Amino acid sequence: MQNEQILIVEDEPAIREMVVMTLEMAGFKSLQAADVLVAHQQVVDYRPALILLDWMLPGKKSGIDFCRMLKNDEMLCEIPVIMLTAKSEEDSKVHGLDAGADDYMTKPFSTRELISRIKAVLRRTSALNSDKPIKIGQLSLDNKSQRVTANDKIIDLGPTEYRLLAFFMSHPERAYTRTQLLDQVWGGNVYIEDRTIDVHIRRLRKLLQPYGCNTLIQTVRGTGYRFSSRVE
Repeated sequence: MQNEQILIVEDEPAIREMVVMTLEMAGFKSLQAADVLVAHQQVVDYRPALILLDWMLPGKKSGIDFCRMLKNDEMLCEIPVIMLTAKSEEDSKVHGLDAGADDYMTKPFSTRELISRIKAVLRRTSALNSDKPIKIGQLSLDNKSQRVTANDKIIDLGPTEYRLLAFFMSHPERAYTRTQLLDQVWGGNVYIEDRTIDVHIRRLRKLLQPYGCNTLIQTVRGTGYRFSSRVE
């Protein structure tokens, strides 16, 4: 994970310098931009592993605008984004996450928390960005094409169910609590209840049922869920 490049999009030089030092001490490399125009060029030229993006930026486009633009670009949408902002109201957080941000941090923040959030987001996205197809039993998931098949028949999944299944198939045979699934699949800053996980699990099982794959998602009593081809 370390030695990956992280783009810092922040117009305050003092904050950029602080973040650069923090990243270097943690073993990451840094790219810098003070506005959206330079940031976009950096993204195209270097394809950073992650973007730390300030909400308020000089020029015609804000950080939110830039995040939305990235997430609508098929070539760049997989790059994770952590929003950095002084806006702490819940509506602002929801607005940032709705624009496609993977996480959200309010200034001032601790450098230890920043590194922890970066590592967590990179862990969550690494499984989804893997180029190698994953096959368990008759179920196959190909991240390149964003396609799930069973016995060569395409299964139509929504984006949330796809992320959930991708995480399960990347981490088979291990039991996860609802809180762990919420953190790993949705991120720690998403405003949903633990029980919402159950709704998505039921929906995913229903979509897999016609192909005989619904039993791969097992309920672990007293814990949560596990993805396994072994019969209990």
